[in-house]
Amino acid sequence: MKLKALIVDDEYPARKELRYMLDQFDNVEVVGEATNAREALKLIKAMDYSILFLDIEMPGMNGLELSAAIQESTQRPYIIFTTAYEEYAVKAFEVNAVDYLLKPFDEKRLAQAINKVIQLVEKNQAKGNRQLQSQQSKINGTTVRIDRIPVEKEGKTVLVAEDEIIFAYTENDNVYIKTRDECMLTRFTLKDLETRLDDKNFFRTHRCYIVNLTKVKEIIPLFNGTYILIVDDDTRSEVPVSRNQAKKLKKILGM
Repeated sequence: MKLKALIVDDEYPARKELRYMLDQFDNVEVVGEATNAREALKLIKAMDYSILFLDIEMPGMNGLELSAAIQESTQRPYIIFTTAYEEYAVKAFEVNAVDYLLKPFDEKRLAQAINKVIQLVEKNQAKGNRQLQSQQSKINGTTVRIDRIPVEKEGKTVLVAEDEIIFAYTENDNVYIKTRDECMLTRFTLKDLETRLDDKNFFRTHRCYIVNLTKVKEIIPLFNGTYILIVDDDTRSEVPVSRNQAKKLKKILGM
Protein backbone atom coordinates (compact mmCIF):
# COMPACT_ATOMS: atom_id res chain seq x y z
CA MET A 1 0.00 0.00 0.00
CA LYS A 2 1.41 3.39 -1.04
CA LEU A 3 -0.36 6.48 0.27
CA LYS A 4 -0.29 9.66 -1.81
CA ALA A 5 0.48 12.68 0.35
CA LEU A 6 0.08 16.45 0.00
CA ILE A 7 2.11 18.85 2.17
CA VAL A 8 0.51 22.24 2.92
CA ASP A 9 2.73 24.78 4.68
CA ASP A 10 3.58 28.39 3.87
CA GLU A 11 7.19 27.94 5.01
CA TYR A 12 9.54 26.33 2.48
CA PRO A 13 12.04 24.98 5.09
CA ALA A 14 9.18 23.20 6.88
CA ARG A 15 7.93 21.63 3.64
CA LYS A 16 11.46 20.57 2.71
CA GLU A 17 12.12 18.98 6.10
CA LEU A 18 8.81 17.09 6.12
CA ARG A 19 9.33 15.85 2.56
CA TYR A 20 12.78 14.58 3.57
CA MET A 21 11.30 12.71 6.54
CA LEU A 22 8.48 11.23 4.46
CA ASP A 23 10.96 10.00 1.85
CA GLN A 24 12.14 7.51 4.49
CA PHE A 25 8.73 5.77 4.43
CA ASP A 26 8.16 3.19 1.70
CA ASN A 27 4.39 3.39 2.14
CA VAL A 28 4.09 7.16 1.59
CA GLU A 29 4.71 9.12 -1.60
CA VAL A 30 4.68 12.92 -1.57
CA VAL A 31 3.04 13.94 -4.85
CA GLY A 32 2.25 17.58 -4.14
CA GLU A 33 3.07 20.68 -2.11
CA ALA A 34 1.04 23.84 -1.52
CA THR A 35 1.95 27.10 0.18
CA ASN A 36 -1.61 28.10 1.12
CA ALA A 37 -5.16 26.80 1.39
CA ARG A 38 -6.24 28.05 -2.04
CA GLU A 39 -3.47 26.07 -3.77
CA ALA A 40 -4.26 23.03 -1.65
CA LEU A 41 -7.95 23.00 -2.58
CA LYS A 42 -7.07 23.05 -6.29
CA LEU A 43 -4.67 20.15 -5.87
CA ILE A 44 -7.13 18.13 -3.79
CA LYS A 45 -9.73 18.50 -6.55
CA ALA A 46 -7.17 17.31 -9.11
CA MET A 47 -5.87 14.24 -7.29
CA ASP A 48 -7.18 11.66 -4.84
CA TYR A 49 -4.72 12.16 -1.97
CA SER A 50 -4.71 9.74 0.96
CA ILE A 51 -2.98 12.02 3.49
CA LEU A 52 -2.88 15.78 3.95
CA PHE A 53 -0.05 17.10 6.14
CA LEU A 54 -1.45 20.47 7.10
CA ASP A 55 0.01 23.49 8.88
CA ILE A 56 -2.47 25.68 10.78
CA GLU A 57 -1.23 29.26 10.77
CA MET A 58 -0.99 30.37 7.14
CA PRO A 59 -1.87 33.58 5.27
CA GLY A 60 -5.53 33.79 4.24
CA MET A 61 -7.55 30.69 5.07
CA ASN A 62 -5.86 28.82 7.93
CA GLY A 63 -5.45 25.08 8.26
CA LEU A 64 -8.52 24.58 10.44
CA GLU A 65 -10.71 26.45 7.95
CA LEU A 66 -9.25 24.42 5.09
CA SER A 67 -9.96 21.21 6.97
CA ALA A 68 -13.58 22.26 7.50
CA ALA A 69 -13.90 23.08 3.78
CA ILE A 70 -12.52 19.66 2.85
CA GLN A 71 -15.23 17.96 4.91
CA GLU A 72 -17.77 19.47 2.50
CA SER A 73 -15.83 18.21 -0.53
CA THR A 74 -16.12 14.91 -2.37
CA GLN A 75 -12.34 14.48 -2.02
CA ARG A 76 -11.51 14.03 1.65
CA PRO A 77 -7.95 12.95 2.47
CA TYR A 78 -7.05 12.00 6.01
CA ILE A 79 -5.62 15.04 7.78
CA ILE A 80 -2.53 15.15 9.98
CA PHE A 81 -1.87 18.61 11.40
CA THR A 82 1.78 19.69 11.66
CA THR A 83 2.09 22.86 13.71
CA ALA A 84 4.17 24.64 16.34
CA TYR A 85 1.05 25.67 18.31
CA GLU A 86 -0.50 23.25 20.79
CA GLU A 87 -3.53 25.44 21.55
CA TYR A 88 -5.34 24.34 18.38
CA ALA A 89 -5.40 20.63 19.26
CA VAL A 90 -9.02 20.48 20.43
CA LYS A 91 -10.30 22.35 17.37
CA ALA A 92 -8.18 20.13 15.14
CA PHE A 93 -9.95 16.99 16.26
CA GLU A 94 -13.31 18.73 15.92
CA VAL A 95 -12.61 18.87 12.17
CA ASN A 96 -11.79 15.14 12.08
CA ALA A 97 -7.99 15.26 12.17
CA VAL A 98 -6.33 11.85 12.42
CA ASP A 99 -3.40 13.23 14.41
CA TYR A 100 -1.80 16.44 15.63
CA LEU A 101 1.99 16.71 15.41
CA LEU A 102 3.77 19.48 17.31
CA LYS A 103 6.88 20.82 15.60
CA PRO A 104 9.59 19.78 15.90
CA PHE A 105 8.57 16.11 15.77
CA ASP A 106 10.74 13.08 15.10
CA GLU A 107 10.44 10.18 12.68
CA LYS A 108 8.99 7.89 15.36
CA ARG A 109 6.12 10.27 16.09
CA LEU A 110 5.52 10.74 12.36
CA ALA A 111 5.40 6.96 11.89
CA GLN A 112 2.72 6.68 14.57
CA ALA A 113 0.56 9.20 12.74
CA ILE A 114 1.02 7.47 9.39
CA ASN A 115 0.14 4.10 10.92
CA LYS A 116 -3.15 5.57 12.15
CA VAL A 117 -4.00 6.52 8.57
CA ILE A 118 -3.02 3.08 7.28
CA GLN A 119 -5.32 1.45 9.82
CA LEU A 120 -8.20 3.69 8.74
CA VAL A 121 -7.58 2.97 5.07
CA GLU A 122 -7.48 -0.78 5.67
CA LYS A 123 -10.64 -0.59 7.76
CA ASN A 124 -12.54 1.24 5.04
CA GLN A 125 -11.05 -0.53 2.03
CA ALA A 126 -13.74 -3.21 1.98
CA LYS A 127 -16.38 -0.48 1.99
CA GLY A 128 -15.00 1.05 -1.20
CA ASN A 129 -13.19 3.88 0.53
CA ARG A 130 -12.96 6.85 -1.80
CA GLN A 131 -9.25 7.40 -1.02
CA LEU A 132 -8.26 4.16 -2.72
CA GLN A 133 -10.67 4.19 -5.65
CA SER A 134 -9.62 5.07 -9.19
CA GLN A 135 -10.10 8.65 -10.31
CA GLN A 136 -11.89 7.13 -13.27
CA SER A 137 -14.79 6.21 -10.95
CA LYS A 138 -18.28 6.12 -12.40
CA ILE A 139 -21.18 8.19 -11.12
CA ASN A 140 -24.60 7.37 -12.60
CA GLY A 141 -22.87 5.58 -15.45
CA THR A 142 -20.80 8.62 -16.50
CA THR A 143 -17.01 8.51 -16.22
CA VAL A 144 -15.55 11.45 -14.31
CA ARG A 145 -12.21 12.76 -15.62
CA ILE A 146 -9.82 15.32 -14.20
CA ASP A 147 -8.10 17.15 -17.07
CA ARG A 148 -5.24 18.59 -15.04
CA ILE A 149 -1.79 17.08 -14.43
CA PRO A 150 0.24 18.12 -11.34
CA VAL A 151 3.85 19.07 -12.18
CA GLU A 152 6.78 20.49 -10.23
CA LYS A 153 7.71 24.11 -11.00
CA GLU A 154 9.96 26.47 -9.03
CA GLY A 155 9.62 24.53 -5.78
CA LYS A 156 5.85 24.06 -5.86
CA THR A 157 3.21 21.99 -7.61
CA VAL A 158 1.17 23.55 -10.42
CA LEU A 159 -1.60 22.09 -12.56
CA VAL A 160 -1.22 21.82 -16.33
CA ALA A 161 -4.32 21.43 -18.51
CA GLU A 162 -4.30 18.46 -20.89
CA ASP A 163 -4.71 20.66 -23.95
CA GLU A 164 -1.48 22.48 -23.02
CA ILE A 165 0.55 19.26 -23.03
CA ILE A 166 2.52 18.66 -26.25
CA PHE A 167 4.15 15.42 -25.15
CA ALA A 168 5.52 13.56 -22.13
CA TYR A 169 8.74 11.61 -21.94
CA THR A 170 11.02 9.77 -19.55
CA GLU A 171 14.72 10.43 -19.10
CA ASN A 172 17.09 9.18 -16.38
CA ASP A 173 14.18 7.64 -14.43
CA ASN A 174 12.29 10.96 -14.37
CA VAL A 175 9.14 11.84 -16.31
CA TYR A 176 8.70 15.26 -17.88
CA ILE A 177 5.72 17.15 -19.31
CA LYS A 178 6.50 19.38 -22.32
CA THR A 179 4.20 22.30 -23.08
CA ARG A 180 4.74 24.82 -25.86
CA ASP A 181 7.55 26.65 -24.05
CA GLU A 182 8.22 24.78 -20.78
CA CYS A 183 9.45 21.39 -19.64
CA MET A 184 8.36 20.33 -16.13
CA LEU A 185 8.86 17.30 -13.90
CA THR A 186 5.87 15.15 -12.90
CA ARG A 187 5.74 12.39 -10.31
CA PHE A 188 3.47 10.26 -12.50
CA THR A 189 4.97 7.40 -14.50
CA LEU A 190 4.31 7.24 -18.24
CA LYS A 191 1.98 4.33 -17.52
CA ASP A 192 0.04 6.53 -15.07
CA LEU A 193 -0.18 9.29 -17.67
CA GLU A 194 -1.29 6.87 -20.37
CA THR A 195 -4.22 5.86 -18.14
CA ARG A 196 -5.00 9.38 -16.96
CA LEU A 197 -4.79 11.35 -20.23
CA ASP A 198 -7.61 11.36 -22.78
CA ASP A 199 -6.91 8.41 -25.10
CA LYS A 200 -8.74 10.13 -27.96
CA ASN A 201 -5.90 12.68 -28.18
CA PHE A 202 -2.88 11.11 -26.48
CA PHE A 203 -0.94 8.19 -27.96
CA ARG A 204 1.97 6.13 -26.61
CA THR A 205 4.42 6.38 -29.51
CA HIS A 206 7.34 4.69 -27.80
CA ARG A 207 8.24 3.17 -24.44
CA CYS A 208 9.67 6.59 -23.48
CA TYR A 209 7.11 8.94 -25.10
CA ILE A 210 3.43 9.90 -25.11
CA VAL A 211 2.31 12.56 -27.60
CA ASN A 212 -0.75 14.76 -27.99
CA LEU A 213 -1.79 13.91 -31.55
CA THR A 214 -3.58 17.25 -31.92
CA LYS A 215 -0.16 18.95 -31.57
CA VAL A 216 1.60 16.94 -34.31
CA LYS A 217 2.57 19.09 -37.31
CA GLU A 218 4.62 16.70 -39.46
CA ILE A 219 5.15 12.94 -39.77
CA ILE A 220 8.52 11.88 -41.17
CA PRO A 221 8.92 8.20 -42.21
CA LEU A 222 12.27 6.50 -41.59
CA PHE A 223 13.78 3.62 -43.54
CA ASN A 224 13.16 0.97 -40.85
CA GLY A 225 9.39 1.39 -40.62
CA THR A 226 9.49 3.90 -37.80
CA TYR A 227 8.52 7.57 -37.77
CA ILE A 228 9.57 10.89 -36.33
CA LEU A 229 6.79 13.29 -35.31
CA ILE A 230 7.44 17.04 -35.43
CA VAL A 231 5.30 18.73 -32.79
CA ASP A 232 4.00 22.26 -32.37
CA ASP A 233 6.20 23.55 -29.54
CA ASP A 234 8.71 26.38 -29.48
CA THR A 235 11.58 24.21 -30.75
CA ARG A 236 9.71 21.88 -33.15
CA SER A 237 10.69 18.92 -31.00
CA GLU A 238 11.01 15.45 -32.50
CA VAL A 239 9.05 12.56 -30.97
CA PRO A 240 10.03 9.01 -32.05
CA VAL A 241 7.51 6.34 -33.01
CA SER A 242 8.60 2.72 -32.57
CA ARG A 243 7.97 0.14 -35.29
CA ASN A 244 5.19 -1.58 -33.35
CA GLN A 245 3.46 1.67 -32.47
CA ALA A 246 3.87 2.97 -36.03
CA LYS A 247 1.33 0.40 -37.23
CA LYS A 248 -1.20 1.54 -34.65
CA LEU A 249 -0.55 5.20 -35.45
CA LYS A 250 -1.13 4.65 -39.17
CA LYS A 251 -4.46 3.02 -38.37
CA ILE A 252 -5.52 5.85 -36.05
CA LEU A 253 -4.61 8.53 -38.59
CA GLY A 254 -5.90 6.61 -41.61
CA MET A 255 -2.50 6.57 -43.30
